[in-house]
Amino acid sequence: MTRILPAAAPPLASPLAPEPVLTLNTEMLARLMPMFLWLDARGRIRAMGPTLSRIVGPGAAEGGDFARHFTLRRARGAEQGRDVALTGRRLVMTLVRYPMFNLRGLAVALGPGEQADVLVNLSFGIQLSEAVRYFGLTEADFAASDLAMEFLFLAEAKAAVLGELTALTGRLRLAKAEAETEAQLDPLTGLANRRAFDAALTHAVKSATRGRRNFALLHLDLDFFKQVNDTLGHAAGDAVLVRAAHVLRDEVRRGDLVARLGGDEFIILLRGPVERAMIEGMAERLIGRIEEPIRLDGVDCRISASIGVAIALECRPALAEELMAEADAAMYQSKRAGRGRWTIAPLRFGSRPQA
Repeated sequence: MTRILPAAAPPLASPLAPEPVLTLNTEMLARLMPMFLWLDARGRIRAMGPTLSRIVGPGAAEGGDFARHFTLRRARGAEQGRDVALTGRRLVMTLVRYPMFNLRGLAVALGPGEQADVLVNLSFGIQLSEAVRYFGLTEADFAASDLAMEFLFLAEAKAAVLGELTALTGRLRLAKAEAETEAQLDPLTGLANRRAFDAALTHAVKSATRGRRNFALLHLDLDFFKQVNDTLGHAAGDAVLVRAAHVLRDEVRRGDLVARLGGDEFIILLRGPVERAMIEGMAERLIGRIEEPIRLDGVDCRISASIGVAIALECRPALAEELMAEADAAMYQSKRAGRGRWTIAPLRFGSRPQA
């Protein structure tokens, strides 16, 4: 049994009245203060609360030295050992085994004089959340009147809500990015759509106007596609479009853009630098590969392509609409000339080469 005496008699107590005594055993202390530390006058451990004992670990039994398990960091003038008994002193200490955790407490003498035992009630303070996770503490490790777990629950609930909001924000951003990407893709072929092409063309025109690089447009329309679509059905027509898209994507350079404008019309933005010989070679390869027969439902389908080319040179103002019109006119010139061929429109800002 231990006797816990108040530091002074009640103000209204008679000088002759017996001094009141509060008697508690360690089991009672453990229930009231699961992290209590009881020291004798020489700084030896008499007892610990069950939670503190579990945290400090083996070797902290009765008679152990305070300095072996704790390091006193701040106690308003107190040093090690006996000075922890300074009545009413707030203190901060760390665990020798776990120096990353601070313990905060209040030391109270259990009687008058320098030889009185000392009772210290400790807590983790603002490190409660980390300590609970690190040591695996539960509500049973705290006093019934301690609001630590309630505060911890509120903190963790707040963290969970913030985490969910962060995750939701991330999902929304990802969904937005995916939606923006899908909004610029042709769903059948996976090529860029008209919206994406218009944006790329606008950027190319600005770059050419600033004198950075020239570029070219290849407007391609499939020949004899309508016959395949009407004869074998839309599924066969879709297969032909997908095959044509694959050929176009396979032939362009890294950095060029292939787009489907709609129906059987495609367009290629060749980013500069571009040369006539390179464009002619690409047009020949595109037509040759597109004219390769496609086996559908046991039938060899044959199509071709008519291509119109418009070239924009650097250092001169250019209008996207004019370039598109030139490429479109050149493409129809190829169709009128017999299909399955390419035509280069006269250079807008230079000499006028032959088609």
